[in-house]
Amino acid sequence: MINRKNQSAFDSAAFLANAGLGRKIVELEPKETFFSQGDPANTVFFLQTGRAKLTVVSQNGKEATITLLSAGDFVGEESLASIPGLRLATASAVNSCVALKITRDEMARVMHDEPRFADFFLKFMLARSMRTQADLVDQLFNSSEKRLARILLIMAEFGKPGERDTFIPPISQETLAEMIGTTRSRVSFFMNRFRTLGYINYNGRIQVNKSLLNVVLLDQLPEHNSEKPMLPVIKTILKPVIPIVQTILKPVIPLVEVVKRKLAAVTGD
Repeated sequence: MINRKNQSAFDSAAFLANAGLGRKIVELEPKETFFSQGDPANTVFFLQTGRAKLTVVSQNGKEATITLLSAGDFVGEESLASIPGLRLATASAVNSCVALKITRDEMARVMHDEPRFADFFLKFMLARSMRTQADLVDQLFNSSEKRLARILLIMAEFGKPGERDTFIPPISQETLAEMIGTTRSRVSFFMNRFRTLGYINYNGRIQVNKSLLNVVLLDQLPEHNSEKPMLPVIKTILKPVIPIVQTILKPVIPLVEVVKRKLAAVTGD
């Protein structure tokens, strides 16, 4: 009965919000690292506020961004493996971050002693696994333009409960290109088209509009309606020409009507 009472009294949110034995709160400025690729994997971080990213550098020096992290995410959970090894990626802050740094031993202890926390962490790991699978499917089957739309929506946190912040954190087009597997020039082209179509706004920061969901959910890619933004331009160009064309065609219109009447008489329509 005592154990059940202790288990029901455990507050996972309070545990992850406060420093204590085996855990401390750390603050990071933009571009600072939580850990680097090749470091010993001996701590887990819980991101309280801010955004972070995971990157990997290949042997030939090419860097790729694996995923973006937001408040409520764990990072560095590979340190919980039965045989601790080295970090496989680098975690760095995208903007100012506050995180709880938890030692491997403390994380293992609380997961063993507190089933409610273990359940909470398991749900997070399942959600991350599903996200990783979705990322893989996205990479294999979707166009780079649709992949970019999905990344922007994820960064804007569309679909999460509560009030949405449609402004994404500062991120370079090079990083976006790394995430979707294309070039920076293609990202620039797609971003300009999204802005023209009204899917995003630029005002110092990038604001993602709900209409961008059409690209991902309804498969309404900009290729299908890429000519729409040109219509106002074409109308403006042709506006002074239209009266001239009408004047030229004016004497022809009666002849056309005569021909139409004769054809109708012949066909019986």
